[in-house]
Amino acid sequence: MPQMSAVIRHALLLVLLLASVLPASAQLGRPEGLYYKSWAVIVAVDDYLVAPKLTGSVADGKAIAAALKQVGFEEILELYDRDAGFRRLQHLLTHELVQKVGRQDRVVFFFAGHTGVTTDRNGHDLGYLVPWDAQVGTPAKAISLDQLKEFAHRAMAKHLVFLLDAGVRGWEMTPPEPLSLEGRLSPEAETDKRAVQVLTAADKGEPLAPGKGTSLFVEILSSGLQGDADENQNGWLMGSELAAYVRRAIETRTDGRQHPQFAQMDGDGDVIFVEGRKHRFRVREPKTEAERLATAKELYEEAFSLLQKQRPAAEALELLDDAIAHDPSFGDAYALKSYVYLDLVPRLDDALAAANLAVTHAPDNPDSHFTLGLIWQRKGRFLEAEQAFQQALAVNPGYSDVYLALGDLYADGLNDTSKAVEAYRQYIETGGTDPRAKSIIEKLEPAPRPSGTP
Repeated sequence: MPQMSAVIRHALLLVLLLASVLPASAQLGRPEGLYYKSWAVIVAVDDYLVAPKLTGSVADGKAIAAALKQVGFEEILELYDRDAGFRRLQHLLTHELVQKVGRQDRVVFFFAGHTGVTTDRNGHDLGYLVPWDAQVGTPAKAISLDQLKEFAHRAMAKHLVFLLDAGVRGWEMTPPEPLSLEGRLSPEAETDKRAVQVLTAADKGEPLAPGKGTSLFVEILSSGLQGDADENQNGWLMGSELAAYVRRAIETRTDGRQHPQFAQMDGDGDVIFVEGRKHRFRVREPKTEAERLATAKELYEEAFSLLQKQRPAAEALELLDDAIAHDPSFGDAYALKSYVYLDLVPRLDDALAAANLAVTHAPDNPDSHFTLGLIWQRKGRFLEAEQAFQQALAVNPGYSDVYLALGDLYADGLNDTSKAVEAYRQYIETGGTDPRAKSIIEKLEPAPRPSGTP
């Protein structure tokens, strides 16, 4: 089991400093590694050139753009009002996106504005979206749903989702198959399967209910993306799961007057909007002592990795608590937990409780004692800190950072100049590179008297 070396300790402290200046969105549930790029195309029109003007469509588009940014969509193209003309949309769907989107990408296409439904020669519904410079009732200058299907067919993206803030039909589609139990236990596997999905705000001809500042569809969709749709609380948010939440919530809020429609147009995969924590997905719970220990070690490693990747400390603490639940005597988990509470989520009492358990269950890990000493030092209990540091050195006499901490303790807490100088010397001799150690030695150690001086 790897121990938390001084190098890693410093790296994790740097993580804390970097995280403090990052925007909150960088801390949320982006599916790391599942997609190469995440694209969002937001099309919304209020100020139509010839069709009746609308209010709220652009606000809806901006709300969805913000919600998608929060879950890791980095390539967001927003086309509002005159930017959403017929030729621009045609070029976007037939050339621009087809050339740019890659095989490992996901794409969300959102539309808010006028829509219409005509029929083909067989009497089947054929829905269409009305661009900025088109008129309602003129399908020839509209973007038909068949054109969106053709774009989905030509685009290389693994996952493509159409979100239409309208009541339209016109797809040849079948209801999606529910994911198997095995798929739900390892939903990250679904990213390797092709998926083209569509979710509309309502069924054909149904009026759209208003929400709080946006349409009800956008309000519910945004709250779902923020986590409300993860009703089983497993940390994963799938496209089918989001659609089920949106449909149920809107039907309830409108007393059954508005019925969102969801269908799988192609493939048997499922888009992943938010990647959960892999430790929650086990085919079976460990039963033997060896299995529980192995699971605890896996959870510890994942927690350590999360901290190195600048993920929220709360996620690491959850993993460590899970590790301890599987093996309450797993001392290294207590040691890392005490460090997190000391430096990343400053809660000294919790840090002290974890450090005491680390010393009990992992006395051969020098970080158990070192972190305990740092906690006592921060609490002003200098003699207890000295004892803990000395114990860390008894386990690992070459642990240079402990000597540096001891030097600071003797210099600033216990006011013992000679011991401070000796500790700083040991720090340098064991490979420490902090230049202040040498300067402190020169400041504290009296200069030798010239030869012959009485």
